Amino acid sequence: MIDLHSHSTMSDGTDAPARVVALAAEAQVAALALTDHDTLDHLPEAHAAADRAGVRLVPGCEISCELGGRAPGSMHLLVFFVDDHTGPLPEKLAELQRGRNERNVQIVSALNAHGIDVTMDELAAEAGPGSVGRPSLARILVRKGYVATIQEAFDRWLAKGAPAYFERPRLTPEESIELTHASGGVCSVAHPLSLGLEGDALDGFIAELAVAGLDGLECEYGAYEPAERAPLHALAARHDLVPTGGSDYHGDNKPGLCVGVGRGDLCVPDEYLDRLEARRR
Repeated sequence: MIDLHSHSTMSDGTDAPARVVALAAEAQVAALALTDHDTLDHLPEAHAAADRAGVRLVPGCEISCELGGRAPGSMHLLVFFVDDHTGPLPEKLAELQRGRNERNVQIVSALNAHGIDVTMDELAAEAGPGSVGRPSLARILVRKGYVATIQEAFDRWLAKGAPAYFERPRLTPEESIELTHASGGVCSVAHPLSLGLEGDALDGFIAELAVAGLDGLECEYGAYEPAERAPLHALAARHDLVPTGGSDYHGDNKPGLCVGVGRGDLCVPDEYLDRLEARRR
């Protein structure tokens, strides 16, 4: 059993990289991809922990893509076999992180203008060593009593269309695929139903990405029901994509999802990892 989708405190998870690796070992996961959002900063700690625990770490991340109106939802691309010193992708991620930091200043200023007492120093302290973003702000709003839950923080203030939402620089799917391949990696569309596409529209969009060099499609997603997974396997097969799978573990930020097993019914075979390795440029 493997888990090719998980998150730590280096992005929007609540457990440190070493703790996520330890949870993988406890779940008897043979290989783990720790895929924090738009960063590779988790890799040094995760590599050291994986060596101690006897878990194979698959280096990578999860890239948030700019769709430009091509789909009503959002798209994330899982990247595998790219380390923090390999090829052009790490530098591009560092550039995107600078854009994220600029957006944080905009969000804090907007919240202040609406009478919410939050500072950049508080945000940095809340986020710790990892990527600083909206989940950290949401936790501050909950702790200070401005909202009751993290979901309410997003709905009222931080989600698209809310008073404190601002866009940030993103890569297109095609740019992400090109950078991944140039860095020696492969990539898979994460939780494809979040695209908001169905039927022929979803098939056509995935076909475009396959032509652009997409390697995989996350068919075994921790939060999906079996009836949702089967059509995704068929979609992957039609476009010669490797099925991938993972829990999307975020700790307390996504309750009910566990490393390795998702909601309890996830069992991603290690054959998927073998097939991904065979696709490497």
